[in-house]
Amino acid sequence: RAAGGYLASELQKYGLKGLGDGGSFFQAYAGQQRNILALLEGSDPELKHQYIILGAHYDHVGYGTRANSFGPTGYIHNGADDNASGVAGLIEIVKAFAALPERPKRSILFALWDGEEKGLLGSRHWVTHPTVPLKNVVLYINLDMIGRLRKSRVEVYGTRTSYRLRQLASRSNQTEDLWLDFTWEMKDNSDHYPFFERNIPAMMFHTGLHENYHRPSDDAHLINHEGIQRVSRLLFTFLYDLANDARPLKFRAESRHEDPAARRAFEMPLAASGPRFGLTWSEPTDDSVGVEVVRVTRGLPAERAGLRVGDRLLKFGCRHVTNDLPLKTLVLAARAPVEVEVQRAGEENTLTLPVQLHGSPTRLGIAWRDDAAEPGTVLLTRVTDGSAAHSAGLKVRDRIYEIGGQTFADSQQFHQLATTLPSPIEVLLERSGTLQRVQLELPE
Repeated sequence: RAAGGYLASELQKYGLKGLGDGGSFFQAYAGQQRNILALLEGSDPELKHQYIILGAHYDHVGYGTRANSFGPTGYIHNGADDNASGVAGLIEIVKAFAALPERPKRSILFALWDGEEKGLLGSRHWVTHPTVPLKNVVLYINLDMIGRLRKSRVEVYGTRTSYRLRQLASRSNQTEDLWLDFTWEMKDNSDHYPFFERNIPAMMFHTGLHENYHRPSDDAHLINHEGIQRVSRLLFTFLYDLANDARPLKFRAESRHEDPAARRAFEMPLAASGPRFGLTWSEPTDDSVGVEVVRVTRGLPAERAGLRVGDRLLKFGCRHVTNDLPLKTLVLAARAPVEVEVQRAGEENTLTLPVQLHGSPTRLGIAWRDDAAEPGTVLLTRVTDGSAAHSAGLKVRDRIYEIGGQTFADSQQFHQLATTLPSPIEVLLERSGTLQRVQLELPE
């Protein structure tokens, strides 16, 4: 109760409106338990009737029992990480919003839940007795244990409960450069879950369990204060952008059937494509033109065209073979047939040989698939060794958000841009929540 009184007084400092019983900050339930609710009303005449809730539980387990503590019991469990860290982050985010010259368009409800450790009692009570229309809640974001950031890793739950949430979180992460571990797991283990049960998009940010979890040793001197700041700054940017984005936030019913096993199946890489040329060569070691053929595979296009071990391949198509652009990149991108120029021992003049390459050309050297939860992005399922994408450092499971400085609506539009934009092509890729801009040099 002392903590609750302190938190309500803090929220009152920043001009928020109490959204509890009788206009107070408290929503009482089950006798002595109290949720704390404070509203930042949106500035847009229409969007202010939509609510994003940022919540954190402010209870812990007291002296601990065999049911809720990993021991020893009989000592005060202060819960510095679980969940004073989430509460502290929420209060700092409130302060940041209060300092803005203009409120965001959507309304934001800041909620501090009681009874989470007893079975999510506070959040379950609120969704049963909401103080704003439940149908107007477009997203719930939960802060639970954000005080022990290690190796910059933050677990992010629930991005698949609506659309574009992963991309929006990653774009909000540009200044903090955190490793966002986007999990497909949704468990009944914190206050995001009662909202998920009610078909409301729900997320949680969490820096992971540790050896002090639900023990008296979860104390303040172990908190990573800079880590809380980094996570809170990410959350402020993410929340601000969502509150000002007029695009609708809708629940994805498919997320109920998506779990880590489904993720592994979805992200399964495609098998490597078959050889187009059937040739092995020694890479050039200096600025000289050409590579020496060291192996010709039986039955493949190079043998059929008449290439031999010991030949020096000088030109591929209209391009001289040099260190500037790998031969494999030229092979992958070429349309068949293609002419090659070779120098052969015992021959006075060079030879020109037509080669009927196998398969289709791949300009960038990637394969991809759409993600229904993330329109406007593609997931890489293959990066061909030696291709322009491989040379630029792209990897399987990277996600591309922009190509040539342009966003795209779907896979078809991405393909159109990928096959027509002039070289070099810049792509904006996301890997574990961090964004990188890289340039692909194409053989044109």
